[in-house]
Amino acid sequence: MPTSAPLTARAVARRELTAAIVASARRQLAEIGPAQLSVRAVARDLGMASSAVYRYFPSRDELLTELLVILYGELGDLVDAADAACEPTDLTGRWRALGSALRAWAVAAPHEYAFLYGSPVPGYAAPEATITPSARVTGVLIGLALDLDAPGPRTSTFDDFRALAGDLSDEAALRAITAWGGLLGAISLELFGHLTNAVTDYDAHFALVLDRLDPTS
Repeated sequence: MPTSAPLTARAVARRELTAAIVASARRQLAEIGPAQLSVRAVARDLGMASSAVYRYFPSRDELLTELLVILYGELGDLVDAADAACEPTDLTGRWRALGSALRAWAVAAPHEYAFLYGSPVPGYAAPEATITPSARVTGVLIGLALDLDAPGPRTSTFDDFRALAGDLSDEAALRAITAWGGLLGAISLELFGHLTNAVTDYDAHFALVLDRLDPTS
């Protein structure tokens, strides 16, 4: 069985420096937010010349894109694992596992959640390279929708969604989209302080929200 060729010293150094740049950029997401993130700021943080970092990421937008791909990938791994831990036929359990995994990740890294699901970064438009990684997260919900789908009308209303999700009925598509919007809304309200003085037990509240939003019931 063929083995891959060993990495050269230059390749190892490049991989390590790329990881250091990404780690610095992730720290800045927490400290200054994506709108203020810059290649020059990363260079200062690493004690490097800006020109050296620009060889790896020629612009802020390319750095933001790399962060999106990485973060969506990590979150995709989490929700995939949560879904795989459930019995395939336990649709309600899979929905709760998805919601709980997403919320746990968001609470642990609210700045990264805000970057993925908050306000768009001014002047930045995510390229096609981010579509596949981001679809891994919603793919778990789409899998649920496909498993619970039943015969029903398929009007043109959800044609764009069906192009991504498969031949879902209008009812299944609406349930999936409503559940996803409600899930992100509930997490955003909690993380951004909009439930202060309204909710005292966030865990209990979120469990009730998941029950109410459950697209499988």
